[in-house]
Amino acid sequence: MPTITPSYLYTFFAVIAVTSILLVSFIGYANAIRFSSETRKLKNLIDYVAAKTTELVTLASATNASAEAFLQAPTAIGDKLYWLRLRNDSVKAWLEGGLGNTPTEAMGLRVYLPSKALASGYYVSGYGAIRIACSVNADVIQIQLSSSSPNGG
Repeated sequence: MPTITPSYLYTFFAVIAVTSILLVSFIGYANAIRFSSETRKLKNLIDYVAAKTTELVTLASATNASAEAFLQAPTAIGDKLYWLRLRNDSVKAWLEGGLGNTPTEAMGLRVYLPSKALASGYYVSGYGAIRIACSVNADVIQIQLSSSSPNGG
């Protein structure tokens, strides 16, 4: 019966170690690419919702009436849920969003809206279409973001 010399065993363990390092590196690289793709898709969705919101604000301001739109949105981006939220301060309004199922203060992405408005509401993915309502009340533009589903945000 032939014996296995120690050098063959060392070579075998070295090949296993190098293979493990390469495998972990490739998995990390694949996750980085996937996260980048998910972030890009979320950014595109936020830009789309912000553009539609700006369109509704312009329409409501010009006609001094209420306007409403329903936007179809994916139920998830990749395999992750996402959220969108409208906020404002005394100077500007913005739409922000991030990955996850709850809006957090550490938001992911933000797009500023071109006009000053009273903005509120949020949308969590998986709960119907995105509903944007815009109205003018006493020369104050009000924007509300919500879900078309009664279970959503």
